[in-house]
Amino acid sequence: MTQGRKLLGHIALLVPPFGWLGVFYLGSLSVLLLSAFWQVDAMSGEIVRDWTLDNFRILFSDTTYSIIARRTTGIALLVTVTDIILAWPLAWVIARKVGPRLKLTLLVLVALPLWSSMLARIYAWRLILGHDGVLNWGLRLVGLPDQNVAFTNIALWIVFSYLWLPFMLMPMVAALERIPASLLDAAGDQGATPWQVFRTVVFPLAIPGMAAGSVFTFAVTQGDYVAPMLVGGAGSEFIGNVVYSNVGVSGNVPFAAAFSLVLLGMVAAYMLLARRFGAFDAQ
Repeated sequence: MTQGRKLLGHIALLVPPFGWLGVFYLGSLSVLLLSAFWQVDAMSGEIVRDWTLDNFRILFSDTTYSIIARRTTGIALLVTVTDIILAWPLAWVIARKVGPRLKLTLLVLVALPLWSSMLARIYAWRLILGHDGVLNWGLRLVGLPDQNVAFTNIALWIVFSYLWLPFMLMPMVAALERIPASLLDAAGDQGATPWQVFRTVVFPLAIPGMAAGSVFTFAVTQGDYVAPMLVGGAGSEFIGNVVYSNVGVSGNVPFAAAFSLVLLGMVAAYMLLARRFGAFDAQ
């Protein structure tokens, strides 16, 4: 009797979250999948629920959308690589070089920007990168020419790298903390140089952490549309911007759904690749 009550209690705890997941998340994805194969009537603007592949034909035949998809993926990959490079020194210091109290302080400082609004952080970078911003002000002080970085793909790369750096840093810190000190000592005892220790011991064991962090940086960059609107230029549209404009401006929900499925497919492919490198392994 007691076991039966425990089982019912466990079921009662699991039903609400799984029900929410099934109805609102998986249900919305199902509707998205269906609507991608519908179309909008050119005369009335109403959605016609007839099966068609026209949305995907337009996506893959129009070079404009292929350029946007390549730009989105390219900047997402560049941001991921940049954050890996930037995160390594700080992750190593936090994980291996400082005591518990300083480690906690550094982790809080890393997470501190996440407590503020994303919009506030993006607008702060607009002030830094603008024509009369902090960057050009500093360059003028040292006698260097102004840089027209604002509202370019370079600005997007800088802003995205800043925004998502904590999401790369945290998994890397966790991965580096799990490396036994005895392995590093053993490699040193065998005559390995610091570079050889890093290349043959530290780096391979940190790959799962880098893969896990890259899932965050790649996926959130791919799906973002706010930063391209605020710091990107005329040629900086992302897939999210096309989806947003087709839903909120032109009302072409089926086309937006089709492009969203392309985005989901790219993110899913990247997650499968990251899984091969141990991104989702519990350790």
